[in-house]
Amino acid sequence: MRISLYSLVLLSAPFSIAEELPFPTINGCEMKPYTQCTEMDFSGQDLSNLELTGADFQRSNFRGANLSHSILKNANLKKADFTQAKLFRTDLRHANARVAKFDKAKMKAIKGWAMFAQVASFNGADLTGANLEFARVSKATFHGAILEAANLEMVWATKTDFFKSNMRNSNLQEAKFYGANLKDVDMTGSRKHYAIFQDANMQDCTHCPHNW
Repeated sequence: MRISLYSLVLLSAPFSIAEELPFPTINGCEMKPYTQCTEMDFSGQDLSNLELTGADFQRSNFRGANLSHSILKNANLKKADFTQAKLFRTDLRHANARVAKFDKAKMKAIKGWAMFAQVASFNGADLTGANLEFARVSKATFHGAILEAANLEMVWATKTDFFKSNMRNSNLQEAKFYGANLKDVDMTGSRKHYAIFQDANMQDCTHCPHNW
């Protein structure tokens, strides 16, 4: 009986230790859900695989940081800088990324359902396979961005600038492109059912619905 009890204690010890591990602290910020770390410098840091739901990172610097597979659902990222950051499969559902910078960021397969990214910058960003369904990106810029096979169904892109973006094989069903700039965009193979292109600039756009 003693052997059995001793064995149970040994087996349960690792789990107890794991449960008590503290959240990592980076540059004075405790990286945990709903943390308040505005105007912080996280440039070049490894922030991958973290649970940061509801965190407040307003105006923080994430240039060149790695946030791959991290959860930033409902996070406040307003005016944060993610230039050249890695966000592979990052969860940005319903995040507030208004006026944020994602220039040249690696954002393949992000979960961006209903994220708010009005006036944000995605110039040169790789959003291959990204899910931006119901996202709000009005007046944002996507110059030369890769949106191949991305899901932009029901996205609100009023006056958004997609100059030279790659939208090949993307889902644009019911997307709203009122007054958007689609100059030199490639929409080859994209699904455009019920999408709205009113007053959009389609000059030199490949497979845009020019007769819309």
